[in-house]
Amino acid sequence: MLPPPGRGDLIAIDRPALIGPLDTIEVDVFGIPDLQREMQVDAGGRIAMPLAGTIDARGKTSQELAQLIEAALRARYIRNPQVTVNIKSSVSQVVTIDGQVVEPGLYPVTNQMTLMRVIASAKGLSEFARQDDVVILRTVGDHRMAGLYNVAAIRRGIYDDPAVYANDVIVVGDSPQRRMFRDFVSLSPLLAGPLIAVLQ
Repeated sequence: MLPPPGRGDLIAIDRPALIGPLDTIEVDVFGIPDLQREMQVDAGGRIAMPLAGTIDARGKTSQELAQLIEAALRARYIRNPQVTVNIKSSVSQVVTIDGQVVEPGLYPVTNQMTLMRVIASAKGLSEFARQDDVVILRTVGDHRMAGLYNVAAIRRGIYDDPAVYANDVIVVGDSPQRRMFRDFVSLSPLLAGPLIAVLQ
């Protein structure tokens, strides 16, 4: 199976473990109930809080944003503020699906997301989609990896529906990623199981 990404793959600078625009966060200032609130990051990546003002949250971890809020509150004479930030929901944690599906695009990744669930989120395969031509592209450590899957075989229970993670790119149908598998597929039909390759 295509290996899952490691923690480092999900918290790198361009990975959505970081706070992004339109994410919903919860801010708790210990001992000051009036400053406890759930809020949505605006489209520009900023939040606005009483006493703290407007703060750029984009690209910050929860801990980094908490430290920025603490600094802003200290500047307003709040002694030793203790701030906790939690990400409640993240629309920046997404998987990309392209190719022969009804609605290609970016879809949020939730717990237990799988290939078939992402295809369902994209309103299913298009009428003439090639079900044996589904590629998942993923970065694991320093390696770009790809898995080639047969949706019909998954539907028949021949092999498991693979897990999908934030930052995965799924391509349904013919593509440069799919064509690199051509020689393999002629020797090893996908009905038996998916094909996995390291691209770099």
